[in-house]
Amino acid sequence: MGYVEGLLGKNEEIILRTRRHWMVLTGPIIGNSLFALFIITVSVGLALSGIAAPLGLIGLVLLLVPAWLFLYAYLDWWNEEYLVTNRRVVQAEGIINKHVIDSSLEKVNDVVLNQSFLGRLLDYGDIEILTASEMGVNKLHSLASPVKFKTEMLNQKEALGMDEHFSPPGGIGRGDIPTMIAELDELRKQGVLTETEFQQKKEQLLSKM
Repeated sequence: MGYVEGLLGKNEEIILRTRRHWMVLTGPIIGNSLFALFIITVSVGLALSGIAAPLGLIGLVLLLVPAWLFLYAYLDWWNEEYLVTNRRVVQAEGIINKHVIDSSLEKVNDVVLNQSFLGRLLDYGDIEILTASEMGVNKLHSLASPVKFKTEMLNQKEALGMDEHFSPPGGIGRGDIPTMIAELDELRKQGVLTETEFQQKKEQLLSKM
């Protein structure tokens, strides 16, 4: 079980998992490549001169520095995850020390998506989650597949609202579940719910029996 999976509550499921777009790695790739090229050029020049050959060898060893810097940037990118569950939006980051921010779907008031022309071509963008909490805004920068992320957030928020609408006072009893499934099926037939949404809600209800 991964770190994020350990944060999930009972009956909470990960619906969508994504990261920042790979474009955010272009800076570290270009910067460390130029750094490595500089070290190689200087090291080879010193080695060929024969005057400071040991310094040339030391320079080649210094190639480990840009390699390590890029590896750190990659691991930092890989460990920064954005998730939509059936209850909340979760942002987890950190290689060793973890930092987690989550926003309950119930408190999400609006979602703002910003995509540049290049972002539309490469499928990345910025998302601002407006919530009723004190923080107010949770900004996700250079997110991969932002349209899909936003759509799934809104779908799960709507589904969460349906749970509250169909839940009887005092909670859901085992005998209420077949009736609720029948009501959801009627909504599916009317086109209010998609087949995927119906199946997800049906599985969640059946897990409570």
